[in-house]
Amino acid sequence: MRMRKKKHTDERIQACSEYMQWNDMLKKDKSAHMEIGCGKGDFICNMALKYPDINFIAVEKISDVLVIAVEKAKSLNIPNVRFVAADIKEFSNYLENDIISTIYLNFSDPWHKRYQYYNRLTYPTFLEIYKKILIADAKIIMKTDNVDFFDYSVKTISTNGFVVENNTHDLYNSEFLEGNVPTEYEKNFVSQNIKICYLSARVK
Repeated sequence: MRMRKKKHTDERIQACSEYMQWNDMLKKDKSAHMEIGCGKGDFICNMALKYPDINFIAVEKISDVLVIAVEKAKSLNIPNVRFVAADIKEFSNYLENDIISTIYLNFSDPWHKRYQYYNRLTYPTFLEIYKKILIADAKIIMKTDNVDFFDYSVKTISTNGFVVENNTHDLYNSEFLEGNVPTEYEKNFVSQNIKICYLSARVK
């Protein structure tokens, strides 16, 4: 369901402008993690609170969603998270190579129709972007409720420069659940007994 257009989105984001200044988050001497498609920010804010020694960058192209995440971070006074209002394909042009140590893909749009697959965040074109900005031995961590998208992603990730180390179709009944930080979508799906697929992969 499409989110209803919010009022004064640009002004509200501008009021949190300090959380839109991302350059200082990319320090070579400190680990930088990135979530692509952060939604309302539950995951990235909770990760930043849990791991204060890691810098987090959240990329979200839909401003009406991003504003909720930015305001959440500001209300919690989280110092180690920043937000980017952009598509990752555009934002990657402003990033140095070998700068990010972990990328999170949480409940990305599965783009069901085959002719839409090029929009999937695990399509080879996107994987090439990730390889450029990830440091050596960096990780991609993915969660989704869509089994078809997940199986597709396991295949494309493993054949495009990454090694899939862990994967399961049922995260909440697996050995990989320890330390998991749920997203807002995830909490909703779990409450409905919908299984969560999970994978982690490393750059070859």
